Amino acid sequence: MAVLITGGTGFTGAEVVRTLLKKGEKRPIVFDINPSAKRLDDIEAQVEIIQGDLGKFNHVLNVVQKANPNVIYHLGGMLSVPSDADPAAALQANALGTFHVLEAAKLFNVSQVLFSSSIATYGLDIHEEVINDYTLQRPQLFYGATKVFCEHMGLFYKRKYGLDFRAIRYPSIVGPGVKTPGVAQFTSWVIEECAKGNPFTITLKPETKVPVIYFKDAAQAIVRLGDAPLENIKTVNYLIAGVNPIASAGELADIVRAKVPGAEISFKPNLEAQDILDRLLLPLEDSNARKEWGWNYEYDQERIVDDFIQELKLNSQRYL
Repeated sequence: MAVLITGGTGFTGAEVVRTLLKKGEKRPIVFDINPSAKRLDDIEAQVEIIQGDLGKFNHVLNVVQKANPNVIYHLGGMLSVPSDADPAAALQANALGTFHVLEAAKLFNVSQVLFSSSIATYGLDIHEEVINDYTLQRPQLFYGATKVFCEHMGLFYKRKYGLDFRAIRYPSIVGPGVKTPGVAQFTSWVIEECAKGNPFTITLKPETKVPVIYFKDAAQAIVRLGDAPLENIKTVNYLIAGVNPIASAGELADIVRAKVPGAEISFKPNLEAQDILDRLLLPLEDSNARKEWGWNYEYDQERIVDDFIQELKLNSQRYL
């Protein structure tokens, strides 16, 4: 089965490539605007990397025609902070990029498109105490707005053209080498910086709980979603909750201190950011994903820290 992965040299995309190779996939095609193979350094000979821009329709058409895939794992696009800084670029990469992928899938008879969405599709005006698949999506960020639009484009292509479109709304993804700025990124940075021997300051209160999923679980999730029988897929756009129970920032700091002797972690809350996160970071409920395609995470918070540190020891160059 031929597969194409957009954003396949990136943080989650590269791990999806690894997951597919472990499943027996032969020479997947990776499409990325930044074709650096650093995250794929040890498996570069097993993949084909093609540089291209999701915002340019001819680039997407050409790579889909060349790859002739049965499945497209669509993980490419601009992330939250860059999207809000440059909405025009985010519109091109995220909204138009996804339209280009869906249209190319239709034109070249691709059976399935799997899309990476986000809990950023939810807003600050949620009246329930728990977020689930039926919670109103009214995002505050331009990034979240593009992701909602992409989800609904996928539903349209599914209904009108019979495309097997499926999507996951991810919580914050934890793993080595996270570069994109964001107040919730402390969930990765505190582990990485302490493992490197650097002090780290968390700019939120110790009791703050950020829903997280490890990058290896994130990759497994979208591959597992794609493998599920079509008749099981009722919800289509799925929220997944990640680690449960969620470790607070203080609990995460204690785990890191236990794993990294001498780790220096302090707290200096940014009260403006804290107020926003307190209203946004509600508990997540993912029973539909569990029931319809067997979702479950493998890495709890302590195992995340253990594996993260091991990844840095074994593959430090990959995450520079």
